[in-house]
This record gives sequence, C-alpha cells and structure tokens, in this order.
Amino acid sequence: MGVDFGYRGKRLGLPEQGPGSVAPLGRRFGAIFIDWALCLLIAYGLFARGDQQAAGNWAVGIFLVLSLLTVGTIGCTPGKRILGLRVVAENGGRLAFGRVAVRSVLLCLVIPALVWDRDGRGLHDRLARAVQVRV
Repeated sequence: MGVDFGYRGKRLGLPEQGPGSVAPLGRRFGAIFIDWALCLLIAYGLFARGDQQAAGNWAVGIFLVLSLLTVGTIGCTPGKRILGLRVVAENGGRLAFGRVAVRSVLLCLVIPALVWDRDGRGLHDRLARAVQVRV
C-alpha cells in the first residue's frame, strides 16, 4: 500500500485540487505536529511536573481526547483548522462519533497512520471510512 499521487481522490469522487480535494501529505503532517505540540504543552504544564517521560505519556491521552472532542464535533483538530483541513466521511458528510473513535484510537497507535492507500489516505482513515480534505 503506497501512495500513488496520480490517483489520489479519483476513486472517492473528490476534486483533484482545491476545496474538497484530498488533503496533501505535508499539511496533514503539519497539522498533527501542531496538535502534538499543543498536547505536549498541556501535558507538561498540567500533569508532568517536569518529568518528560510523564509528559509524553499524558500527551497521548490528551491527544486522544482532543481528537475525539474536536473531530467528533467540528470535524477538525486545532492543527487541521489552522492549516485548512477537515475530516469528513467518505460520502462527504459528517463523520459519526463511532468512526471518530476508531480513527482516533488508530491514530494514537501511529502505525496505521503511516500506511497509505493509493488515494493518499492512512489506514486509520480508511478503516474509519474517513477522508481528510482541504477546506
């Protein structure tokens, strides 16, 4: 399962470019970096008391809650919002909370997010029947 950018989004019925198209990989990585930094900052400030290992552990839990709450309600995390991305169901509608939960747990496991299909979606999105699109 590799990324074949020549087919990205075509099988999903999405535009190839512009709003509604599959989000580019760079923006998705940028968004997760912003979200992870935010979670680390919260964990370090509120729970870790100077312990970097504890901050990393707390950050995973905070990341899960952040993803569940924000993607489950408004369709994007703070990082995705800043970079103009949104998570939607394959049919273009809102992603149901159960699917948000599946997607979020798999994202926290990291590996599913690093395996892509030819539409440019991570395994976590594919299993949750979700797609990240440009706003």
